[in-house]
Amino acid sequence: MKINKILITIISILFLYSCADYKINRTDKDIEKKYYSSHGFALIYNENLYKNKVVKRKLKNNKIEVMHSFLKPKTRIKIINPINGISLDTIISKKSPFPKIFNVVITEEIASVLKLNTENPYIEIREVKKNETFIAKEGSIFEEERKVADKAPVNEIKMDDITQNEKKKKKTKSKKIEKYILVISDFYYLNSANNLKKELVEKNKIDNISIKKINNNKYRLLAGPFENFNALKTTYISLNNLGFEDLNIYKE
Repeated sequence: MKINKILITIISILFLYSCADYKINRTDKDIEKKYYSSHGFALIYNENLYKNKVVKRKLKNNKIEVMHSFLKPKTRIKIINPINGISLDTIISKKSPFPKIFNVVITEEIASVLKLNTENPYIEIREVKKNETFIAKEGSIFEEERKVADKAPVNEIKMDDITQNEKKKKKTKSKKIEKYILVISDFYYLNSANNLKKELVEKNKIDNISIKKINNNKYRLLAGPFENFNALKTTYISLNNLGFEDLNIYKE
């Protein structure tokens, strides 16, 4: 009997130990940090944005400074221009809210370093892990990436295939220019959509507004088309200030 009791006790201890060990491993896995990464448009800072209360904090435009809505100051990030491959390692300077249409607020200095198209300032942001090599300098840029970006051809051209080359040129010329449409709201009744359209045009001076019939019970109030993102952002901010949030944007 004593032997049986001892065996049961040993088995129970081993069972509890294995359970405890399993729980510890699971906790370690669960607390693994998820690093921020996103693609979207940057808001390039200027003093009027602060004066008009579009942003609530100032940035120094001749410096490498970044404002984010939820990443904490001193968070290490990499900002990439996916069009030319140029990237910049820096840190978040300030945390403050700004219109949700933008992923980040950057200075003119950063836009210049990345050679951003100010009409369509599309960027990628990636939080840098602690164990990654990181050097944050004002105006710093990886020279190797700059050289690759400057040398990289827009299209691959083969000298031994003139016919294919001509076809590529024709396709490039006939490429459709993308335009942006801003969705303000959907309505069940056409009359309701017309009333809001009239108010926005007459009282708030927001032009280029139209109504699109989706079906018999759905009418969509739209703004646009806009030739580029920079043209769209003024209307977006005006609507945002009137209380319209989470406005959808799509390409025409």
